[in-house]
Amino acid sequence: RVTFLPLNQLKVDNVRYPDSADVAPLMEQCITFDPAVRRAMEHVFARKLLARSVDVASTWSGRSNMDAITLDGDLCSRRGALTGGFVDVNKSRLRAHQDLQRAERALKHLEVEQREMKEKSTAADQQVSNAMAEVQRLEAKHANLIHLMSRIEDDVMKLEKATERNTKQIKQIEEDIPSTEVQITSLDGQIHRLQEEMGTELTKTLSEEEQALLEELKGTQARLDSEIDHHNQVLEEATIKRQKLQSHLEDNLIMRRNELTETSSGSRPGESAASTMLAKTKEDLEYKKRELEEATQSAEEVEEQLSEVKNTDDILRADISSIKNELDKLKTQDAKYNKELEEAQQDQEKLLNKRSMCTQKREDYMRKIQELGSLPPAAEVSVFAKKSIAALMKNLEKINKDLKKYSHVNKKAFDQFVNFSEQRDALIKRKEELDEGGLKVKELIESLDRKKDEAINRTFRGVSAHFKDVFKELVPNGAGELIMRTIMDDVDSESDEDDEAKLAKKDPGNPDVSLYRGVGIKVRFSRVGENFMMSQLSGGQKALVAMGLIFAIQRCDPAPFYLFDELDQALDSTYRAAVASLIKRQATPSDDPNDPRESTQFICSTFRPELVAAANRCFGISHQNKVSSLHLLTKNDALHFIANLMSEEEAVGEVTSMATSRAVGSRGSSESAKRRKIGENDDDDDQSSAIED
Repeated sequence: RVTFLPLNQLKVDNVRYPDSADVAPLMEQCITFDPAVRRAMEHVFARKLLARSVDVASTWSGRSNMDAITLDGDLCSRRGALTGGFVDVNKSRLRAHQDLQRAERALKHLEVEQREMKEKSTAADQQVSNAMAEVQRLEAKHANLIHLMSRIEDDVMKLEKATERNTKQIKQIEEDIPSTEVQITSLDGQIHRLQEEMGTELTKTLSEEEQALLEELKGTQARLDSEIDHHNQVLEEATIKRQKLQSHLEDNLIMRRNELTETSSGSRPGESAASTMLAKTKEDLEYKKRELEEATQSAEEVEEQLSEVKNTDDILRADISSIKNELDKLKTQDAKYNKELEEAQQDQEKLLNKRSMCTQKREDYMRKIQELGSLPPAAEVSVFAKKSIAALMKNLEKINKDLKKYSHVNKKAFDQFVNFSEQRDALIKRKEELDEGGLKVKELIESLDRKKDEAINRTFRGVSAHFKDVFKELVPNGAGELIMRTIMDDVDSESDEDDEAKLAKKDPGNPDVSLYRGVGIKVRFSRVGENFMMSQLSGGQKALVAMGLIFAIQRCDPAPFYLFDELDQALDSTYRAAVASLIKRQATPSDDPNDPRESTQFICSTFRPELVAAANRCFGISHQNKVSSLHLLTKNDALHFIANLMSEEEAVGEVTSMATSRAVGSRGSSESAKRRKIGENDDDDDQSSAIED
């Protein structure tokens, strides 16, 4: 199984490896490769780590979302699975059995030595037990005295611890007093501000900028409150950690130090067991001292963090108090702006009332003007400008009396005529624009139809020309051509002369595609003879013509590769050889200007030797245990396999033909025997009849 990785298609993300001495990138530590294939190596090994142990691999695989591999071969997957392990293939069961026998012999020898040493150790133990009895008696006396002293020291230590505890509680209370006072002060300020706000109306008088600033300050306040809570939590955690370390120091380490000091001071240098115990105790003492130093250092770090958190808390509290002061100022401005806004709203209502009255008057005057009809020109108006109002009124009465004679006439006819004329001109202009656009659309449709017809005719002519050449190569003595069926083939000979005249007007070099009704094929397989249509051909001939059409289309529009499944199954040996030669020629690139070709790949499955002989590479496919396998074969092996297969098919065909001939022969003999028997019966009848005569 081979995996191909196209370098131009790979997309590799940047991987950040953990900064730790326990793990390292596998690709940089263990693999050497050409820089040209770095993208492929990153695609496969970029998320692989080399770990020091299985525990480290399991930790970093889950933390960094990478696969971790140990030096022993264990693999910790990023999904949590643990697989692998080194397997030594050199080990065998026979060698292990030999090692087992040698180990059993060595075990027997060691058991004998063990029994001898056990007897010696029993005697030595007896002597040691006698000495130890005396030592135990003395140690019991010594232990009694030490127990009395330890009880007294415990009482003293308990009293000292109680005193230290009380002192710490006092210091803690003193440290909490300033923060409590600050909280009390802030709460008093809030109570005072809330009492002041209780007497004010709940109105919204801030501008948009001030509201945005207020929202920003509220967000800042919320953020600072969350930071204070976070720092308080960190402070509490650090305090708890500090108390744990102090309790561990006071309850375990100091007591252990005192015990070690007492043990070292009460030991007797004369005894070997006591000296050994002393040495061990010194080692424990040094170890505990180191632990004590580490614990002290940790306590100092916690105290430093605690002091930093306290400083941060003080700064944040100061910021909160300043923000609250700004908020109070903004609230005062908000109340002021609310009052100004109310005054402005009252002024606006007055202006709106005045505006509505003016609008009503304007509408009344406009209605009166419309009732008057169309106004006279300015020249006529200037004639009456110098007259007095009384003269104008007298003239108006006269004109009104004259207008009563024409009361049945539409006064708005002229205005309507002007409006309708303008609408008519706009519609005519719009119609001209639409007609012009329709002509352009028709021209575009005709141009696209011409291009479509040209493309279809050009493609048909190209495929037809290539089909003639391909069929000539497949059948050297034959010929073939593609025929375009048109509506002219379907027109009856007795149709109208007008239809024939219309069809004759079409361009013979580039006919209309709407006349086409399909494509036909005419072929012949000899130099002289009748042309045959597809419906008149046999199965093998149809297959050959279909392959000729496929290869003609391939030459007109080449593809990078073709896949054929037993295309030569229905062909005889002559046509199979011609097809193999044509495929080999098509697959070979050519720089000939008359017949240029690019490299094309043909993949064919066959059971005939002609295609195998023309192939560049042969593969065999086997099917075993419901699994298909692919095997690379040489050309000789492939030809030998096909020859054996064809010989087996011929043998099976001969057996089948012999069985068929035998069945036909037995059937014929039985029929002849029946005929002979019938003939004999007829002769007997004749004889009997002759005797009767």
